[in-house]
Amino acid sequence: MFTVGNGYLGLRGNHIEGRSAHEHGTFINGLHETWPIRHAEQAYGFAEVGQTIVNAPDAKIMRVYVDDEPLSFDDADVREYSRTLDMRTGVVHRDVLWVTPSGKRVRLRDERMVSFDERHLAVLRLDLVVENADAPVTISCQLLNRQDGGTVYTGTPEAAQRAAAGKAGFDPRRAEKITDRVLQPAEYWQDGLRSALSYRVADSGMTLAVVADHVIETDNDYSARTLIEPDIAKNVFRMQAKAGVPIRLTKLVSYHTSRGVPARELVDRCRRTLDRAAVEGVDALFARQAEWLDAFWERSDVRIGDHDDLQQAVRWCLFQLAQASARADGAGVPAKGLTGSGYSGHYFWDTEIYVLPFLTYTSPQWARNALRARVLMLPAARRRAAQLNEAGALFPWRTINGEEASAYYAAGTAQYHINADVSFALGKYVYATGDVDFLRSEAADIAVETARLWATLGFWRGTNGDSTFHIHGVTGPDEYTTVVNDNLFTNVMARHNLRFAARIVRTMAESAPDAYAALVARTGLDAGEPDGWERAAEAMHIPFSPGLGIHPQDSLFLEREVWDLANTPDDQRPLLLHFHPLVIYRFQVLKQADVVLALFLQGSHFTDEEKLADFDYYDPLTTGDSTLSAVVQSILAAEVGYQELALEYFREALYVDLHDLHSNATDGVHVASAGGVWSALVSGFGGMRDYAGELSFDPRLPASWPSLEFPLQWRGSSLCVTITRGELRMRVLSGDPVSFTVRGAAHTASVGSDAVALLAGQGPVRPGRPTLQRFADARREDGTLMSPTVPVTTTIPVLEID
Repeated sequence: MFTVGNGYLGLRGNHIEGRSAHEHGTFINGLHETWPIRHAEQAYGFAEVGQTIVNAPDAKIMRVYVDDEPLSFDDADVREYSRTLDMRTGVVHRDVLWVTPSGKRVRLRDERMVSFDERHLAVLRLDLVVENADAPVTISCQLLNRQDGGTVYTGTPEAAQRAAAGKAGFDPRRAEKITDRVLQPAEYWQDGLRSALSYRVADSGMTLAVVADHVIETDNDYSARTLIEPDIAKNVFRMQAKAGVPIRLTKLVSYHTSRGVPARELVDRCRRTLDRAAVEGVDALFARQAEWLDAFWERSDVRIGDHDDLQQAVRWCLFQLAQASARADGAGVPAKGLTGSGYSGHYFWDTEIYVLPFLTYTSPQWARNALRARVLMLPAARRRAAQLNEAGALFPWRTINGEEASAYYAAGTAQYHINADVSFALGKYVYATGDVDFLRSEAADIAVETARLWATLGFWRGTNGDSTFHIHGVTGPDEYTTVVNDNLFTNVMARHNLRFAARIVRTMAESAPDAYAALVARTGLDAGEPDGWERAAEAMHIPFSPGLGIHPQDSLFLEREVWDLANTPDDQRPLLLHFHPLVIYRFQVLKQADVVLALFLQGSHFTDEEKLADFDYYDPLTTGDSTLSAVVQSILAAEVGYQELALEYFREALYVDLHDLHSNATDGVHVASAGGVWSALVSGFGGMRDYAGELSFDPRLPASWPSLEFPLQWRGSSLCVTITRGELRMRVLSGDPVSFTVRGAAHTASVGSDAVALLAGQGPVRPGRPTLQRFADARREDGTLMSPTVPVTTTIPVLEID
């Protein structure tokens, strides 16, 4: 909860005393170790190289001794304690009043900041005063490489206790434990009050350096001693403190990493970072951090009227998005940001579908950087597609270095939809920003190569006059149903991918012939390919059941038995920790919204009636075992009229970490869910859509909210949208005029001339929540489905899928 980071460097919120009772973590985006994946039964094309984020050397340690008594929260007499994450300044503060066994009152305040402006810099500052007596004081500042059997943080003592008791100790969402030494020492030295450690990662070959500088300010006499070894550097300050005379110790730390530069060069880079910081001064660094965040909040803050509890939680989520992505600078956005080692520090589709919308509409440069990370992965993605006998490129389901790291292909490689997700995010970015230069110079390659994969992965069925295009053997977002035919989400998103690729290629050929020629040279594009993509898109099979009036999640989904979630005990949730996958795969039960997500992302291709019917059917089947689900369910619940349910799902997503609703926040912040909170506010309750680059709004403000206000960046213009019960107002703060619609009515806003749309109500209002009961009337006489192992209270028909 108290991690500070900037997208490149993250310092977990453990205390500066560095005791073993705390869960330590210092993470650098992309710093990872690799190892050969050993499959119990090998097959061609399985992922071969595992990857996990590495816990970097810990620079947070500043241990305090008074009368040679250590401050240790295990047994210290602490009279006052508070810790604050200030999201206006990007600084964590801790205030402590400690009374030593001899009665000396020691007041401490420590601060921690990871600079957004200086990507490689962290600042730690400790203020200490003995209030009522003279006393000997020692402060031991350390750089420590914790070689704890793998250097990756792997969970909590509570998890270990559960494992020992045989109760859900296994959790695939946690990081792997590496037993060998990971960080191999390279150059290390001390020069005055500056200390340096550097390493080479054993198998991945990455290099790392950390250098710390120390500045002490006090009127007390002091001495400094040092110690340097390959895995520890100490700068120890001793003083005879006078009563009431303050001591301030500032520690400036720089981290640099590389995939190819020698460690010695990284040490020099750290030195240069610290030299600049010394010239600027620590107070100026803190001031610049606050200025940076002022600008961030001006373009990002979403304001909910008269709900301070929700407001603070929303801002915490938005702050986490900044900490996960601001200075990723061409690297991916890990699923846990840099707050923990959950999911091994991997990048997933989470970035494109849940994080990129926030970045695109508030900080477009960050979105561009995240998309460039996918551009840089294209060579590896092409190799992966060829390995699976497909054309084009196949992006890895989970990765750090661009290679596929998911050993379980059924819920990994089979999720081909990641290709369409990346292309979708690219299209949203280009339409919202107008950044055609990025598209023409390199990003169009993504659209071309992903479209090529669908063209070869799919196949035609039927006669020429009545043929349809199908995609078989894939897994959609719902990982409780795997390797299926014609997954609706995959087909709908692939259709968009194919159309988008055809459109931009033709546009480039007409309006930017030089860029088109370069694209052809890079990709070997044939002039006839766009026509083939468009034909496949137009003929894409979209499953639909006339009997139920819904879109089946896949071709056989409705033939499965229905899992009775209402009678599944809480101690058997989440299902993935208590049931073999084959048990789960036999049932109609969802880990996360699948069809419902398609209804949101491709909403212009579904009618209002279809959205309502699909939501009514799938919502009762969705466990919410994935933190990616509640935000999507909130958005669609708001759109189809379940206002109270939308608010319920929103709160669930909002507090998933702050209230630890999934009992795994210790593994790291759920960054995608935080991004989804923004979408739930802006796209759910705010009703914003931008299909094919056309900006529109259809607000669904909760009854208890007097107002909702949010800024947007749209094609170079800065906007502020304010929604109340009676109107939607758009103000253009800078830039060109912006045209948009509100419930179909056209409006234009410009600088100095707000656009105001009157709202008659907030759309349909439906009480309660959906149940499956209303679908029972559509069953065939012999189509009841009952489970021999899991109680089923609702029967669903077996229907032929049209």
